[in-house]
Amino acid sequence: MKNLLRTFDILPFVLNKYPQEVAIAGIEANNNNTWKRYSSQDFYDIVQYVSSGLLEMGFRQGDKIASITTNIPEWNFLDMGMSQLGIIHVAIYPNISQEEYKFILDHSDSKLVFVSDEAHHKKIKEIVEQSDKIKEVYVIHNTIKGIKQCSDLIELGKKNYAKNKNTIEAIKNKIDSEDILTIIYTSGTTGTPKGVMLSHKNIMSNVIATHTIQPLNHNHTEISFLPLCHIYERMLNYMSILKGISIYYIENLNAIVGSLQEIKPDGFHTVPRLLEMFYDKIIAKGKDTEGIRKKIFFWAIDIGLNFSFEQKRKLIYRLKHHIANRLVYSKIRKSLGNNLKIVISGGSSLQIRLQKLFWAIGIKVIEGYGLTETSPVISVNHANPPNFMFGTVGPTIDNVKIKISDDGEILVKGPNVMKGYYKNEEATAEIIDQDGWLHTGDIGTLINNKFLKITDRKKEIFKLSSGKYIAPQVLENKLKTSSLIEQAMILGENKKFTSALISPNFNYLHFWATKHKIHFSDNKDLIKKPEVIKKIQQEVQKINSELAIHEHIKRFKLVHDTWTSQSGELSPTLKLKRRIIFNKYRPLIQEIFSTEQFDSQHNFGNEDIET
Repeated sequence: MKNLLRTFDILPFVLNKYPQEVAIAGIEANNNNTWKRYSSQDFYDIVQYVSSGLLEMGFRQGDKIASITTNIPEWNFLDMGMSQLGIIHVAIYPNISQEEYKFILDHSDSKLVFVSDEAHHKKIKEIVEQSDKIKEVYVIHNTIKGIKQCSDLIELGKKNYAKNKNTIEAIKNKIDSEDILTIIYTSGTTGTPKGVMLSHKNIMSNVIATHTIQPLNHNHTEISFLPLCHIYERMLNYMSILKGISIYYIENLNAIVGSLQEIKPDGFHTVPRLLEMFYDKIIAKGKDTEGIRKKIFFWAIDIGLNFSFEQKRKLIYRLKHHIANRLVYSKIRKSLGNNLKIVISGGSSLQIRLQKLFWAIGIKVIEGYGLTETSPVISVNHANPPNFMFGTVGPTIDNVKIKISDDGEILVKGPNVMKGYYKNEEATAEIIDQDGWLHTGDIGTLINNKFLKITDRKKEIFKLSSGKYIAPQVLENKLKTSSLIEQAMILGENKKFTSALISPNFNYLHFWATKHKIHFSDNKDLIKKPEVIKKIQQEVQKINSELAIHEHIKRFKLVHDTWTSQSGELSPTLKLKRRIIFNKYRPLIQEIFSTEQFDSQHNFGNEDIET
């Protein structure tokens, strides 16, 4: 492992140690949606051809090339092919706005762009035509004549590989681990995206530190569906390749359930929202049963929600769990492919109850924490005690140090900390202090001086007019534990009380409304129904019972929109774009706070909770 200093060092290592018939695979849209599988040798060879092709096109070390793709195996060929030449890969989300595409492509100084298909080519066509920096665009999956294809580049490289082989090796030998590998632009939830410069050393230090934590190996298979342009999936992708795990890439999130059945993977990486969707479907299916079957189902779910390692040691709980496993959990595992062993969750806070349920079912869900600026992992739970604790993001990884500042902010130092923001020394100096500590902006605490627990974002914590602090993410995550609530944004800065905008889980709400014979024409009509308002109010009151008085959500408004990254309310990593949401619903928010009448305890009665 000591010789694995740069990302492209992974390829010869794994080819020698874990040669696989299926190293990576993806769906061929133009071939009846069949799987195109690449062996370890195929993978290695195509990467060499990409490097050779880029050399023929005149690209040199330090040049920037952008990619805008969905989750496809070809991303790996391009990424590794660029890195071998010292070309800096600017990996861009495939679902951002035109304004963001324009800014990133210009700011990054990209000379070439790879896009996955015609749809993405169409998105940037006008931007490229107006750019004096971008030379060409190549499409990976292309059926339009006149547009250059990625296969053309590979063929060019293959044709000239014998001539370029020694040059490629010479360039590889000159690339230092401190050289910039990639520029990844943050999702811009609070303003203009910033380009995070990460070196080979940054990312490889994370790969090496986490590969022993991941229990899967070359005998196992994973599916990959999170964007490879995001450092979370990207680093884990490198790590899975290093371990010889066969990876099947899924472009369409709607294909996940079908792929679980077909591929029967041993693991995958996800964000909490997908696990919440799985949970909602599991519960909805249980509610469709009747009589004794329904009682047994929810008894088993309750057993799972109360899972703990302490309980597991008790004979009575083990007996109950054994029965629940035979009658219910085994069927849930079967619906998820019957082979799933481990799920790594990151990107946002994971609900403890869901994590406990999946552990009880027999699927270990481990949660980690990090930032793009830290390549990304800072801490992560392991697959077993004593290095696992529910409700935390685990111990810090090897070679990374953390400390908690006086105001509760998590500070980080280690080889994973970025080189800086591209063309933005001022922003770099704001986040990395003179002693080399990166200020995460997250508030946290160490439990037992070992396990890191995240409580909120420093910049998002606000004060009510009473001077009491509100940590919005904590309350938002509690609201989202309800099957009826998909997203929520907490409000109340400098106001007398806490309130919320709530975007319901319309899939589940439609099911609930139909079951209760509530007729509606559309979502806008549905959220006005008194029965719906009352039901959501009950959910809010249930959450309020767990909160301090000043945290109580005294009023809320339902919105008929589903918040997504495509519609702009969420970032590509599914974080709230608070400024955009606030501006979009400004009249609704003003209505919430238009009257602030309090009783003697400054506490609203039930009649004051509104929609």
